[in-house]
Amino acid sequence: MSRPDATRLRAAKPGARITLAHGSGGKAMRDLVENVLVSHLVDPELSRMDDQARLDLAEFTARGDRLAMTTDSFVVDPLFFRGGDIGKLAVCGTVNDLAVGGATPLFLTCSLILEEGLEIALLESVVASIRDTATTAGVRVVTGDTKVVARGQADKLFINTAGVGVIAPGVDPRAKRIRAGDRVIVNGPVGDHGAAIADARGELGTEHDIASDCRPLNHLVDVMLKTCSDIRAMRDATRGGVATVLGEFAESAGACIRIDEAAVPLRDNVRGLCELLGLDPLYLANEGTLVAVVPPDAAQAVLAAMRRHEDGRESAIVGEVFDAPRGRVILETRFGGERIVDRLVGEQLPRIC
Repeated sequence: MSRPDATRLRAAKPGARITLAHGSGGKAMRDLVENVLVSHLVDPELSRMDDQARLDLAEFTARGDRLAMTTDSFVVDPLFFRGGDIGKLAVCGTVNDLAVGGATPLFLTCSLILEEGLEIALLESVVASIRDTATTAGVRVVTGDTKVVARGQADKLFINTAGVGVIAPGVDPRAKRIRAGDRVIVNGPVGDHGAAIADARGELGTEHDIASDCRPLNHLVDVMLKTCSDIRAMRDATRGGVATVLGEFAESAGACIRIDEAAVPLRDNVRGLCELLGLDPLYLANEGTLVAVVPPDAAQAVLAAMRRHEDGRESAIVGEVFDAPRGRVILETRFGGERIVDRLVGEQLPRIC
C-alpha cells in the first residue's frame, strides 16, 4: 500500500480540529486515519488498514515459550509535561509492564479516544511521540482504533494500549519467589514523574524544573536478566510509587522488606516539592523506575550491570528481605528510627498516567 498523502488534511486546513465526522466511519475518518495516524506510525501491518494485525507465530516461538499480554489506559493531565507526553507515556507504560514480567515486548495496539475540538496538530505531535518511543523501545504498533466523543464528554485525548511479548525459558520473576536475604534494587531516583506532573499543572505558581523519568525499560531489563536470569521479582513503580510495589511484594511473599531511607535515590528538586506539598516521595508515581528483588549472591553483579546502562546509572541497593514481621515494609529513617510503610490511602495526585 502506498504511503498516504499526508498533505491533504493538514496542509488544506491549517488549525484544523477534530469533529464528530472524524469518528463517523466516512471520508473524514478515513482521511484522519490515513493522513495523521498511519502516515506517522509506518508499519506494514498497520498500513493494510484491516480490522486486525496478522502476526507470524515463528517470531514468537523463536524468542520464548510463553506469551505475555498486558493492557493499559492513559488519561494524564496535562497531555504534555517536562520529559514526556501522553503518547510517550502510553508506549513506555505498556512496554514496561511487559518487561518487568520478564517478557521481550514485540507488538502494541493503540486506541485513541478524541474529544471534538481537539487540535489535529496536537494529535499529530502525540502520534509522532508514540512512533519515536516505539522505535526506541524496539516495538511495533500493528493495529489500533479511533473514536470521537462530543465536546465536554472527554478531556481532549485518552489512549488505550495493549502489548504482546514473549518470555524466554527459565525466566520467571514473580513476588511469590522472594525469600529472606534477597536484596532490593531500584534503577534510579524515585518520584520524578509524579512530581513533574504536579509541577506541570502550574497550580503552585512556582517552577521546579522537574522532568518525568518516562522511558522504556525493556533494554535495561534485558541486561539485568542476562546478568541474572533468576531475578526473583520486578515491578515498575507507577501509581502508588515504590512504597506500593514493596507492599505488594511483602504481602505476596509473606515476608518483611526493610528499606534504608538514606539509600533511596531522590533528586533535590523532587524532595523540595514534596516538602512544599506534604507528599511522601515513596508514594509518588514513576514511569521509568523499576524495583527488582534479586538473590544476595547476584546483587552486586546486577547492580554493576545496571549502572553500566544509560537507564540505570543511578541504580542503588535500597533494602533487604527478612522473614518477619510478615507482610510488612519497614523504613529505616535517616534519623535512626523506623516506621511502617503502609498502603496508600486515597490518591496523592490524580491523573498522573
